Amino acid sequence: MGTRYLLALFLVLLALAFEVQGTHEPQEDEAASTPLLTKVQESLLSYWDSAKTAAQDLYKKTSLTTVDEKIRDMYSKSTAAVSTYAEILTDQFLSLLKGDS
Repeated sequence: MGTRYLLALFLVLLALAFEVQGTHEPQEDEAASTPLLTKVQESLLSYWDSAKTAAQDLYKKTSLTTVDEKIRDMYSKSTAAVSTYAEILTDQFLSLLKGDS
């Protein structure tokens, strides 16, 4: 598997994993909603649910320990780099506010 394929798969699975879990409740104002809009919404929700289910099934089938280790390693390296640069920017901002040279 190529790195680009793994990254694309990771991003798709990440987007599906962070989906907000909630129930779809129709609006109480029935006059404002049209039947076409309702059909489109239901269709999109059904497509989204089927895509989410397919991605979850794919993840369960391909849950390899090496892939999980690589993803964890990429996450730890990227968070370490981001936190380092955030600390540097914070120090620069504080020294700018204090007026130290």
